[in-house]
Amino acid sequence: MIDSSLLLNAGAVETSYKKGDWIFRQGDHARFYFLIVKGQVKMSNFNDQGQEFVQGLFSETQSFGEPPLFTDLTYPASAIASSDCRLIKLAKNKFLDLLLSNPEISVSMCESLAKRLHYKAVMASEISSQHPEHRILTLLRYLKNEIHTDSSTPYPVDLTRQQIADMTGLRVETVIRSIKKMEKENLLSIRGRKVYL
Repeated sequence: MIDSSLLLNAGAVETSYKKGDWIFRQGDHARFYFLIVKGQVKMSNFNDQGQEFVQGLFSETQSFGEPPLFTDLTYPASAIASSDCRLIKLAKNKFLDLLLSNPEISVSMCESLAKRLHYKAVMASEISSQHPEHRILTLLRYLKNEIHTDSSTPYPVDLTRQQIADMTGLRVETVIRSIKKMEKENLLSIRGRKVYL
């Protein structure tokens, strides 16, 4: 989102995390803007039984956890390294100064946050749906529209069945069964073990 060299010139530092490391926890106060240089980060909530609900997956060149930087609220979810990763992090005060001195970056940030808010609204209504196939298709179609630029080729879904389950509030067994059902209905295809939409 924000060019890494611009962040480094503003005083950011590059930090490494191992797979499974917590970057921040739900309830922490936001102190940094994070940009992923390499690897993947997931934002998750956990219920009282320890069950995880994945709010989002973020990968190279994406940022995460920005909303609390604009308020005095705490993080509504935890950020965990899904793989070994390198992040650029910029202190909150320097991040806000950077936005104030670069209106084009501020507009870009607003667009990104608006897209995430739209995704949350779409998924919130789908999670209340009783039909697992509908939930899964909504997620996959959203990702396809956001990521896949070549509409002439099928979109290869880069999520595991477990990740799809975590992002839709379903059990992994339900996701597996639903994907097989959708394949029979020609709503998606499976090649090898990979899902294509």
